Amino acid sequence: MDVVIGYNEVKLERKRQGNILGYFMTDAYLQMARQKINAQVDAAFMNSGGIRLPDLPAGAITQGKIYELMPFDNLMVSLKVKGSLLKEYLDTLAANDGVIESGITMQIVNKTVQQIVVGNKPLDPNADYIIVHSDYVAMNSSLLKNINRNANGYLLRDALLDYVKSFNREGKKITVANTDRISYVN
Repeated sequence: MDVVIGYNEVKLERKRQGNILGYFMTDAYLQMARQKINAQVDAAFMNSGGIRLPDLPAGAITQGKIYELMPFDNLMVSLKVKGSLLKEYLDTLAANDGVIESGITMQIVNKTVQQIVVGNKPLDPNADYIIVHSDYVAMNSSLLKNINRNANGYLLRDALLDYVKSFNREGKKITVANTDRISYVN
């Protein structure tokens, strides 16, 4: 567990708004889902309760630190959802724990999402989108539990480990791009 698998450019913090630690996780899920599950995945999600550390300090990242961050054996699952359901799901997240995602930009105004952009295009309520999430959330969300989900046995924790190791192989430190993916308007 003490093996260094990569390095972090800056401290990544878990916050209600601007959750850079959560963005790191969903960026990892999105990239690894596109490599391991389906190249057409549009977005990745994370529930705030599943993030088990307050931050990931700058510097060396050990395998053990990833296990602390994601101690659960949750599987990554993909789901095909209509844009209208995706909007409803985003509104539910915005009204409660907050949205932690990758692949989407949006505004949250009075706990409602607006100006949703997926894949550089405005959200189409009639289009199909492929999202990845944890099997736990997909099975327990009132909006997602009846959607067919595909899993290939890939753990979310393994996606994080693979993501960090891929940066390290390229001699790069972990950074989080597009930290303004969600803007909050009061």
